[in-house]
Amino acid sequence: MLDTLILGMLALRPLSGYDLGKWMDGPGRFIGYRVTLPQVYRTLAKLVERGLVDFEVDARTGKPDAKVYRLTADGIRALQDWAHSPYEPAPRPMDPDFMLRFLFAGMLDRQLAVQILRIELDYRRNQVRTPTRIDDATTALTPIEAIDAHWAGQVLQAAHDQGRASTASYIGWLEITLADFENRTDRH
Repeated sequence: MLDTLILGMLALRPLSGYDLGKWMDGPGRFIGYRVTLPQVYRTLAKLVERGLVDFEVDARTGKPDAKVYRLTADGIRALQDWAHSPYEPAPRPMDPDFMLRFLFAGMLDRQLAVQILRIELDYRRNQVRTPTRIDDATTALTPIEAIDAHWAGQVLQAAHDQGRASTASYIGWLEITLADFENRTDRH
């Protein structure tokens, strides 16, 4: 997915590898991917080999020259093909792949953004409608001697409750964002 993340960022503007890494450590960290600068440079080299991006050398005074990368026509097509490919939600709520799809496919097309939000929202609503029998799991514990079964059950219950609360909050964000996107009248 790092390929797609880089293609999406380069769709917004030409960037150096260093600038991509800086963005991923800054605002991009909330997408949910953790990458290192060497991973960014390796991926950029592969994208250049595949003809999806190219670069120009930006000569800098007093600093090392920088390669500034931009999408090629093939890179634009690859990003658009990915954006229009079917979206399948992951079982894990708040999966980074959703945010990547929402962010970059959504930027390409308003209807794609709405469609992705609807798919994700429907999937998450169905997920919380399916009852989870955490009581069955906690009463069936036969832990090793170093673990108190009652305490382990309480910890499992607390973790389960946090997951449900987090998913409920996520569903709320999906609902609000979908309503906002569907009701926008600005068509810029």
